[in-house]
Amino acid sequence: MEFQTGQYTVAVNVPDWPTLEHGLRARISAGEGYALATLNLDHLGKLRVPGPFRAAYAAQDFVTADGNPIVWCAGLAGRPVSLLPGSDMILPLARIAAEMGVKPGLVGSTDESLAGAARALEAAVPGLKVAAMIAPPMGFDPDGEAARAILRDMQSAGVGLCFIALGAPKQERLAALGRQVAPEMGFASIGAGLDFLAGTQKRAPKWVRRIAMEWAWRMMSDPARMIGRYALSFQILPGHLWRSFRMR
Repeated sequence: MEFQTGQYTVAVNVPDWPTLEHGLRARISAGEGYALATLNLDHLGKLRVPGPFRAAYAAQDFVTADGNPIVWCAGLAGRPVSLLPGSDMILPLARIAAEMGVKPGLVGSTDESLAGAARALEAAVPGLKVAAMIAPPMGFDPDGEAARAILRDMQSAGVGLCFIALGAPKQERLAALGRQVAPEMGFASIGAGLDFLAGTQKRAPKWVRRIAMEWAWRMMSDPARMIGRYALSFQILPGHLWRSFRMR
């Protein structure tokens, strides 16, 4: 399912979890790396402007639908996709890693959150052992030498799957750099997922997510940061819905 944003086109190329799982297992078996991104309206808004975020998205091997508006648009276009947010995929990805002998690493958030997320992952997935945890400092440049150093540290620790929790666009840009510096490694950009696992941020209850109102929960939880983001998202949503309908 393709989305036109400005002069740029981005595609959700993974329709559902079985397709993603098959693709990941094939990459791991072949000793090949990958980058996984989860597309949402905030990303579509950011992608309207030419710059490094577009280049980072072009380097992603797998792109899933993160957010009901993306799913709605795909349905209107007659090209349905499943909702696969990054936060929901952490444990399934970790289970695949444990089964296939891949060591995970964690990048982003804070030392406290990473430690809590590591404990939660290891408790939930038998045999899993987090190999490395790095919380970059404020002002971290995902394209700079510090980023390359983090990637080299992950390589030295034997990490095969790196969960990146830096938020967009930093996490996608670090993953894109990782595809160059550490092409054998997998990268999954999962936003606030590690904070949810650690309990340092509270995710919306399941019933709120079922009625597609997680955005409202997040906006009320952090209005200073989220109101502007969702204002832009609601501004661009009608255009994407209309273009999707016309694609049908």
